[in-house]
Amino acid sequence: MSHSGIIIGIPGLKVENVYHNQGIEVFARPKRRPNYIYCHDDNVRIKATHKRTLKHTRLGNRVMTLHLKVPKYHCQQCDRYFRHPFEGIRPRFRSSEAFRLEVFEAHDGGVTQRKLSQTHRISPATVERWYQSFIRQRVSELASRPCPQVLGIDEHFFTRKKGYATTLVDLKNHKVFDVKLGRSELSLRPYLRNLEGKDKVKVIVMDLSVTYRSIARRYFPKATIVADRFHVVRLINQHFLKVWQLQDPEGRKNRGLLSLMRRHQWNLRDEQHANLMDYLAEFPVLQQLYVVKQKLIRLMLLKTLNRNRARKKLPQFIRLIEQLKASPLHTLAKTLTSWLEPIVAMWRFSKTNGITEGFHNKMEMMSRRAYGFRNFENYRMRVLAHCGWNGIINRV
Repeated sequence: MSHSGIIIGIPGLKVENVYHNQGIEVFARPKRRPNYIYCHDDNVRIKATHKRTLKHTRLGNRVMTLHLKVPKYHCQQCDRYFRHPFEGIRPRFRSSEAFRLEVFEAHDGGVTQRKLSQTHRISPATVERWYQSFIRQRVSELASRPCPQVLGIDEHFFTRKKGYATTLVDLKNHKVFDVKLGRSELSLRPYLRNLEGKDKVKVIVMDLSVTYRSIARRYFPKATIVADRFHVVRLINQHFLKVWQLQDPEGRKNRGLLSLMRRHQWNLRDEQHANLMDYLAEFPVLQQLYVVKQKLIRLMLLKTLNRNRARKKLPQFIRLIEQLKASPLHTLAKTLTSWLEPIVAMWRFSKTNGITEGFHNKMEMMSRRAYGFRNFENYRMRVLAHCGWNGIINRV
């Protein structure tokens, strides 16, 4: 029994000759006649035969070229004609699906178009066309997937002309779910209305954006809004540094002192902490605010608390906010009060938008390598290709 069809990767072939030149020339024909694809009758006859030449996979460092004898059949029952079908070879294509997929995976893995044109004996334009074809195929398959249960939402800059875009990330599986142009409720309304599975979203992680909070409450009513820990800590530090600048404009210019002010208290050495306390002793109000700030940050860094522990921490958090209301940090107290529920929910979960920010860095690098994108759909397709899946298409 010949296993040539299995070795080549196209079953149902009978190899007649093999020649080794610059590449590998394989002459083959089908083993048996197929049943008619419409009426499934086996009473067919060969009307004519034509030849097809197409590139197949590489063996070693040489490209295999298939020369197929393709019979044209005539069904005597329904009086219709059809050509012999081959698994993995599409009609009127001059390359097999295995060869196209091999080029796609190599280019997606970082091999340049010029290198592939030399090793696979195809043009760089063909490499790009095949790559775009597989990407569109995969993106169309991803369009039918439902919303993830743990969703991260954030904005990033696209172009000066078109402004910002909104990124939706599956934080559980570490993949970009979708990218849409715009960051306002008006621009995202058509997409969010038709989004499938939005009722199954349980958690939405976001920064302290009022717009995204209103969007989450309107289109994801069953989801719990969780504030991003990094943005909350950064907001507290920014407000404190502004008050420090008002209290001592000259001290704000000292880079060493600025580094001590920004760091967490438990990360300071004893000598550094003593020097900082000596400086703050000259500004009693600033010293009290520094102590409150450190207590707030300690609370903000808590995570994976159960319900009872979170309930015990809540009175302490409210007392700190009340202290800030009668201080120069009253604006910060107002913001923390407005975002009280998402911040408290932050204690229960460990997921943050750090995954989303990491994808934004990767998307920025993609835009730089492409020297910028003008068409947003091309940009979205490339983002979903590199950040929305693993780049591997399973062979059927």
